[in-house]
Amino acid sequence: MKTIIVTGASTGIGKAIASLFLQNEYNVVINSANEDNLTATYNELGHHDRLAMVVGDISKRATGQQLVETAVTRFGSADVLINNAGIFEPKGFLDVDEEHLDRFLGINLKGTFFASQAAISQMLLQGEGSIINIGTVLVDHAIGGFPATAPIASKGGIHALTRQLAAEFGKDNIRVNCIAPGIIRSPLQAKNGIDNADGLAGLHLVNRIGETEDVAQLALYLAGSNFVTGEVINLDGGHVAGHHIG
Repeated sequence: MKTIIVTGASTGIGKAIASLFLQNEYNVVINSANEDNLTATYNELGHHDRLAMVVGDISKRATGQQLVETAVTRFGSADVLINNAGIFEPKGFLDVDEEHLDRFLGINLKGTFFASQAAISQMLLQGEGSIINIGTVLVDHAIGGFPATAPIASKGGIHALTRQLAAEFGKDNIRVNCIAPGIIRSPLQAKNGIDNADGLAGLHLVNRIGETEDVAQLALYLAGSNFVTGEVINLDGGHVAGHHIG
């Protein structure tokens, strides 16, 4: 039985991933900085013989280390890490100050970097492992009417980190991939002032937005694959591939 760590797992995509992996008989360690939300999700998911929770700010290096230690102590291994924790907020480039930029670099990029560092140290001892990062299609397909340079810069770093880690640790049988979602129905939309996420369906060739379960299904596949690595996979309903006219 393998063990997966999911950061940012109290709501949205992370919660859907944790739920699907529990259904597929994984041990799961979930994380969030919001203790109330994480506790509610822990109670809702059940399967407490195979589920553990760690409250902590993923931008702090110690949180990633605690997640791996919890996985190993409780379940004996840390086989899969899903770096899902992240924040996103639109703001015009000229309005971004140092404090605003640092929030995104800290949580999104540093969180992914140091959690991966802790996980890979353990995976090297085990002889294999899988890391799945969460990026965004906006790294490769910017939208002029949606200024978000700070979060997109941090996510671009995650895309680059994915390929570099895949190259550095491929010989150690550690696979590193990235899922780059399009518009996904999740609490993140409301946080960014989007009251009707379905109104953005036209950005995707399939003319619908994605569901959190779509991301979870791809994560499950990547976690089980022993040959896919170094990939940034657009899960975007055709957002990057093309556009409708009219």
